[in-house]
Amino acid sequence: MLFPYLPTDRIRRACLGRLWRVNLPASGDGPKPVLQAGETDTMAGLFREGPGSAHHVPRSAALTAQPASPSTGLQPLVLYEKDANAFCITACCEAAMANGVRPGLTMAETRARFPFFAFEPAEPAADARLLEAIADWCDGYTPLVALDKPNGLLLDISGCAHLFGGEAALLDDLVRKLVAQGFKPQAAIASQAGPALALAAYRPGFIVPETAAVEPILAPLPARALRFGAQTTAVLSRLGLKQVGDLLALPRAGLGRRFGADFMDRLDIGLGRAERPLNPRRLVPQLIHERRLCEPIGRMEDIEGLTLHLAQMLKPDLERRGQGARHLELALFRVDGVVDRVELRTAMPLRDPERIRRLFAERLKAIGDERDAGFGYDLLRLSVLSSAAMSDQQQNFTAGVDDNSEALEILIDRLAARLGVESVQSLQPVASHWPEKAQRLQAGLATASVQLAHVPDYAPRPLRLLTPPEKIEAMAVLPEGEPIRFVWRRATHRVVRMEGPERIAPEWWQQAVPDMPAMPARDYFRIEDSEGRRYWMFRLGDYETQEPQWFLHGIFA
Repeated sequence: MLFPYLPTDRIRRACLGRLWRVNLPASGDGPKPVLQAGETDTMAGLFREGPGSAHHVPRSAALTAQPASPSTGLQPLVLYEKDANAFCITACCEAAMANGVRPGLTMAETRARFPFFAFEPAEPAADARLLEAIADWCDGYTPLVALDKPNGLLLDISGCAHLFGGEAALLDDLVRKLVAQGFKPQAAIASQAGPALALAAYRPGFIVPETAAVEPILAPLPARALRFGAQTTAVLSRLGLKQVGDLLALPRAGLGRRFGADFMDRLDIGLGRAERPLNPRRLVPQLIHERRLCEPIGRMEDIEGLTLHLAQMLKPDLERRGQGARHLELALFRVDGVVDRVELRTAMPLRDPERIRRLFAERLKAIGDERDAGFGYDLLRLSVLSSAAMSDQQQNFTAGVDDNSEALEILIDRLAARLGVESVQSLQPVASHWPEKAQRLQAGLATASVQLAHVPDYAPRPLRLLTPPEKIEAMAVLPEGEPIRFVWRRATHRVVRMEGPERIAPEWWQQAVPDMPAMPARDYFRIEDSEGRRYWMFRLGDYETQEPQWFLHGIFA
């Protein structure tokens, strides 16, 4: 099983950047990838619940890349990156490290000493994409996954370990599957992120008991395990403070005066005295139901059947909350590590399993060839990302005979699922009496059955408004009288009926510049011409200040 971003013939060394290098041997019995790593930096961390907090203080674990055993017949690899005005080494394989190459050396010095090494530029953007792909795959263990750049992940496994047989079983399963995908990760579990990251880098596989003290466990580790800056680590080394225990033996006040507040914050986070905030990379779902499969599936019928099963599991939870789903996500985890995510938004709160299945079927059909099942999906997860209040309705024998609101909502949801949310728009009212500002187009989620409150009792308005209003020439018998004829788009229209005027004053309180004079009021008229066409026009201004202007603003049906 290969990770999705790893090609089968040869891994691009720069694509994996400073994290890993995988080569296929030129000869031998079949492709046997050799993993090479440059640094011992934390790659990922896990969390689990700890006692003593209403929020359940998380318990953490971490992964890190360790060098594999040196392999023969491979050209040592060194990655470099421009730092200020010089090119510096950012990562190197274990063969190069065995020859004395270390990150931070200048490339000119390293190339002069080892001209036979392979020097390639690092690609941080490719490393970031790879880390994002690994984080997507780790969502199969917990929805709370955070990035710890440049090559780390933090996973909150609170309440998830029992699904895998315990913390040790979860850790073993995670590491084993990553190794099968071509990586050599390391992991550790603790109650806080800081200790987990330190243990993952220097004591991989360690699980701190929930009731055990963390500081004695961290004391033998190097001081750099607490992830101080490079300059601070060098100062600590010169002072003889090379282990965490050396820092614990010193008075806290003296350390604060010598190194400052930032150092003390880093020390407290590394020792687990202060909680490091976890920023999940994705929206935390409100409800989750998932199904793990012994055999992967790829057929559309099987996916729809499991989607219906998961929606049926969600319905009781939504009923207990008195809510309905407004934003759903179906995550399909492929066996090779790729995660396909299908999102669905609904016009109204929804918890009917059959409707959810049909809408996801429409969405999957719309995606079409963009979705590649590969070797199949072994995990399906249905999540509720957002919900709204939904009251239970008592149906009777006459329900639905004259009420088509539910059918309209179903149609809107199907159109949004098939065409996309942005393709379905609705007019939403706005608190403004200025006609062109009284409504706006809202992409998707057209709530046709929503009852609008506090809507003013306006005179009839046309269904079509011209944006902007078009200037016309109007003729009247008297200067301030009603128009008897007007010219619009070079066509003359004779007025036979008219209603008005309806005066609409401008919103002077919303002017951009308060000192500027307000716009003149508008006098609107409903006009019908000799051919039966009805128009909505207004007169801007009055005859006391200047000659008014006429504009056509809308057309009635």
